[in-house]
Amino acid sequence: MLFRTLLFHCCAYPWTVLVILLGVPFSFISPDYLHNCGILWARGCLLLAGIRVKVNGAESIPRDRSAVYIANHQSHFDILALYASLPIQFRWMAKQELFDIPLFGMAMRRCGYIAIDRSDRRKSMRSMIAAAQRIESGTSVIVFPEGTRTNDGRLQSFKKGGFMIALKAQAPLVPVVINGSYALLPRGRTSIRSGQIDIDILPPVETAGLPSKNLDGLMTKIHASMSSLIKEENPL
Repeated sequence: MLFRTLLFHCCAYPWTVLVILLGVPFSFISPDYLHNCGILWARGCLLLAGIRVKVNGAESIPRDRSAVYIANHQSHFDILALYASLPIQFRWMAKQELFDIPLFGMAMRRCGYIAIDRSDRRKSMRSMIAAAQRIESGTSVIVFPEGTRTNDGRLQSFKKGGFMIALKAQAPLVPVVINGSYALLPRGRTSIRSGQIDIDILPPVETAGLPSKNLDGLMTKIHASMSSLIKEENPL
C-alpha cells in the first residue's frame, strides 16, 4: 500500500499537468475535446492507483437526451471513476474552491464545468440556472447531492440544488450508486489501497410535468433507492 501511494503521488501530479497543457488548446476547438482528455487523465490516474472500475446498468443511460446524474460521494476516486466509465459527454457541478486551483481551475473553466459558490446564495442560484441552460442545450450534468464526501461510507442527506436543476430543465434524474471507493481512500486518509470500484446506474426518474411542490418527495424517493444499494465498507 505504501509503494502504491508513493507511485500515485509521484506520478499523478505531473500526469495531471501534462494532460492539462496538452488538452487546453483543444478546448478552443470544442470543450468536448478537453473533456475527452479528462477521460484519458482519469484512466491514467486509476491505473497508477491500481484501481479497476466495473459499471452495471449502462443501458439505463439516456442516449437521446441530456440528464442530471445524481451520484453519492465516497472518496476523491469517485470523480476519476465517473470520468473513466460514463460513455457520454457531461459537465461537472463543482465547488468554487476547485476552480481557484492554478491551471486545474483554468482547465475546468475551459471545459465548461459549472462552479458553485456555497457562500453566496445569489451566485449559487445563478450557477443552477446556468446548469439548467446547459442541460436544455443538450449536455448532461453530474451532481454530488451530498455536497461533500461521506465520513463513514453511508449516504448523507441530500441538498436540493441538483433536483431543482432537473425540475427547471424538465430533465430526467439518473441515480448513480458508487461502491468500493470509500474502502480504497476514505476521507482523512492519504494512503491508497488498490481494488475495484463498482458503479450502478439506475433507471432514469422522469421530472417532466412534475411541479416544484413534489421536490421533497422526489429527493426522498431517490435517496431511498440509492441508500438501499450502498454496501457497508471497512477501510484498511
